[in-house]
Amino acid sequence: MANTWLPPVEYVATLPRATAYACLYFTDTGGRPFQLRATYHSGTWQWPGGNMDPGETPWETAVRECREETGIVFTGEPRLLGTHFTTDRGDAWPANHIGFVFDGGELTDEQIAAVVLDPEEHDAYDLRTLEEWEREMDPAEFACLAAIDRARRTGTPVYLEAGPGER
Repeated sequence: MANTWLPPVEYVATLPRATAYACLYFTDTGGRPFQLRATYHSGTWQWPGGNMDPGETPWETAVRECREETGIVFTGEPRLLGTHFTTDRGDAWPANHIGFVFDGGELTDEQIAAVVLDPEEHDAYDLRTLEEWEREMDPAEFACLAAIDRARRTGTPVYLEAGPGER
């Protein structure tokens, strides 16, 4: 089959759809991961972050979403811990979803005490050991948490995939 050149607008229309999100991964000074409990998705635990707005970079999204969801104004430098790819899930999310997980570093006790949640998105936050999170979380979601935590400790970013039915 011969290759046919298409103008960019037409070519892009032939490509798979994808959306993107970005978030910050924090721990306390004892190394316990910090997560927020979503008011949607049946109380799923997640990191401060969300979907990219038009014109934003992943880093800008992570910092903005963190501020909106927790009140934490993050001023550190971008350090990518991992990317996360989720396939098109039909009606649940009709596009591929690509995530960027950045290192937020360690939160002090004062920063944790000052967290203010957006009640429309999250109803609680918590810090737990990995063993404690494993008992609380869906196995696929915990695997993602454990991989990101390992990436932080080793300095080696990870690439994660989730298939149909996984988040």
